[in-house]
Amino acid sequence: MGRYVARRLLQMIPVFIGTTLLIFFMVYALPGDPVRALFGDKAADPTTVARLRHDLGLDQPILKQYWDYMTGILLHFDFGNQIASGRPVRDVLGDAFPVTIRLAGLAFVIELVVGIALGVWAGMRAGKLADSAVLIFTLLLISVPVFVLGFIFKLVFAYQLGWVTPNVQDDSNYGQLLMPAIVLASLSLAYVARLTRTSIAENLRADYMRTAIAKGLPRRRVVGVHLMRNSMIPVVTFLGTDIGALMGGAVVTEGLFNIHGIGGTIYESIVRREGTTLVGLVTVLVLVFLVTSLLVDLLYAVLDPRIRYA
Repeated sequence: MGRYVARRLLQMIPVFIGTTLLIFFMVYALPGDPVRALFGDKAADPTTVARLRHDLGLDQPILKQYWDYMTGILLHFDFGNQIASGRPVRDVLGDAFPVTIRLAGLAFVIELVVGIALGVWAGMRAGKLADSAVLIFTLLLISVPVFVLGFIFKLVFAYQLGWVTPNVQDDSNYGQLLMPAIVLASLSLAYVARLTRTSIAENLRADYMRTAIAKGLPRRRVVGVHLMRNSMIPVVTFLGTDIGALMGGAVVTEGLFNIHGIGGTIYESIVRREGTTLVGLVTVLVLVFLVTSLLVDLLYAVLDPRIRYA
């Protein structure tokens, strides 16, 4: 296991470098000059623009800029400064990530608990009315866009029923984050439920299940140990990759509910052409994807003892 982890960590290095290099090229290939954007509609003095570009290192070749950027991150954990305000990007990340982590964490719990519960309930009753109801419900969630679902939730629960506030006023209040978290988790919840349902229904017909039942094992052990552990492998794969997707995909949800997290910061960075901030945000998201991918692979061996890593 130790050798496998070490090998995977070494494999993550070229993946991280290649991904961040691609992102760096894409961000800095965006049309427009971020320095000229500082002056708005006013005419900018070419000398002043050239001096600012030199101070920010934007007059260097793109590979040199990438080298300086990665060196700052790896050696000093320095993501650079924002072009417009001069504020360290590390402080911007420190403000935005905790908010989105709370939102995505709550959405992940909802997705995990409700999605697996619905999937198991439908899978154990495959072909019956309960199974059809879950499939129709999840298909509805998949079909409705997130921004439409968000507006429906705000209209019904905030404006008509008055149960919650339409916009989040306190990012640290999980009660206010509950409705945005449900909206954010809706699509993933539907996929988890359908994936769990399919896996449960297939494994119910497997030979090892008939053997376990024939041996007279208690139903709780047959379902909870034999059926669930084997059925959860594809679900865990989806859940592992979805953690980063929830964090990166919160742009629409955070905009709908006035949440100042990663989504809003990414949107503002694109509008203001803050390439340094945008690259820093995406770099951290890449690390989240890589780490969760490794944890999912290690979790396979826990769910299925037959899986061993050399």
